Amino acid sequence: MRLMKKWLGTLAGAGMAAALALGAASVQARDLRYAMGFPPGSDSDKAGQAYAAEVKKLTNGQLNVRVFPLSLLNFAETSAGLRDGLADIGYLLAPYFPAEYPHFNLLAESSMQLLTMDDRVRGREGMAYVGALSEFVFTKCPECQAEFAKQNQVFTGPAASSPYYLNCNKPVRNEAELKGKRLRVAGSHWSRWARAMGAQPVTMSSNEALEALKQGVVDCVVVSIPELTNLGLLEAVSDVTVQVPGGIFAGTGVTQVNSRVWKSLTKEQRQALLRAGTVMPAYIPYVYHQREKDVLNLVTQRGGRVHQPDPALLQKTRDFAAQDMKTIVEFFAKTHGVKRGEEMLAQFRPVLEKWVGLVQGVDSREKLADLYWTEVFSKVDAGAYGL
Repeated sequence: MRLMKKWLGTLAGAGMAAALALGAASVQARDLRYAMGFPPGSDSDKAGQAYAAEVKKLTNGQLNVRVFPLSLLNFAETSAGLRDGLADIGYLLAPYFPAEYPHFNLLAESSMQLLTMDDRVRGREGMAYVGALSEFVFTKCPECQAEFAKQNQVFTGPAASSPYYLNCNKPVRNEAELKGKRLRVAGSHWSRWARAMGAQPVTMSSNEALEALKQGVVDCVVVSIPELTNLGLLEAVSDVTVQVPGGIFAGTGVTQVNSRVWKSLTKEQRQALLRAGTVMPAYIPYVYHQREKDVLNLVTQRGGRVHQPDPALLQKTRDFAAQDMKTIVEFFAKTHGVKRGEEMLAQFRPVLEKWVGLVQGVDSREKLADLYWTEVFSKVDAGAYGL
């Protein structure tokens, strides 16, 4: 009888220990709310789901990222909402908030310099820019890091689009047709381009662009081709003119983490978020470049037209891009107090040129993510970064 009681007591103790271990594991499991302004089913939503899966895998289920596409915060709400803890992770479009992120926006809005680079960058603009921007922000831009910290955020990776083109409700192929047109733009460089071409820039959230185009508030939306399906713009666009204005949207902190949340994580969990942080920076530009042709085919299948720009407009655009590197420095100095803009862009150019070479031959988003990890993200000290 005494042996039976001892055996039962041992069994009970083991059961209690197992229960306590299970309870401890469940306490460690933690949900992180990820807010993005793109709608469900968009390319960015799919990229976000891939990021969430990678976080769960790398943390053995300790962190569970719940993606809220266009439901928790829209693009215009993300900066303040993430700062105030309404979301734990956010898809930040920094050009929407020029005063809060001027140094990061200076780098992001210099993307039209891609027009003046060699032909190796064509079709890989976003992939090269993400690598260069990641490296520069992590290692050479303390001002960028200070801007994020002031907004209670930690930068864990950018994303970038394929090139931005004219998506209109009427043909806009030359400077005469462009004159007086109202263009929805998403950055000061595109605003300057519009004015230089005789058009009128209009600033609004991409969440508002469809209604603005349908109601005639704007004549064209300057976005990348995949956004025609991602944002539902396809139903209002009849004419696409490729190659102009060019440049890409690179002002994205694609997985910005709330600072308090970041500091509450273990070093291993922060390392996992950095490793998972390569997923969306690779997924978005790679998929955007791959989908351009398919979406343009959808435009023509729906009765729309795809135009090449008049050679004179294309040349004037390239001339604008070349001289705008000086203008952008002056603009950010005068408007936002950026003091070393010229130095930053001089340092950034060789980094970008290096990445144009590095992304050659990359033929999958997985290989692109591995390249970002090896060259940049793996070198970030998770034991000190953002703390």
